[in-house]
Amino acid sequence: MSYDIDISFPGGKKVDAYFNGFTVHTDQAVQYGGEGSTPQPFDLFFASLATCAGYYALQFCLSREIKTEGLKVRLTAENNESKKLLDRIKTFLTLPEGFPEKYRNAIVRAVDLCTVTKHIRADLNFFIEVIN
Repeated sequence: MSYDIDISFPGGKKVDAYFNGFTVHTDQAVQYGGEGSTPQPFDLFFASLATCAGYYALQFCLSREIKTEGLKVRLTAENNESKKLLDRIKTFLTLPEGFPEKYRNAIVRAVDLCTVTKHIRADLNFFIEVIN
């Protein structure tokens, strides 16, 4: 399977992505010369991690018919100022009231299977090719 995303530049600091019939709009924050009208690309990266973890937590509960009311996922990130990169991402999982104790470790393992996280941990190869 391959993924193809096409990019357009609608003006200012905005960059739009088109794939699978969807459009994702991005902009830069005002302090970076944008209008702050939509999330920045890095915000979407972080949201992708969070929503993927959330999906795996949700699916774990649904597949075992565990109620999901009160289920929450929260991600926080810590910067490494010397590297100017994120250094640590923490996932906080709030389990629904009455969540079976016997599944506590299993849901943590399930959330850790998030596809986005697995790709970040993988040894990906990035290439840039100029086409004229």
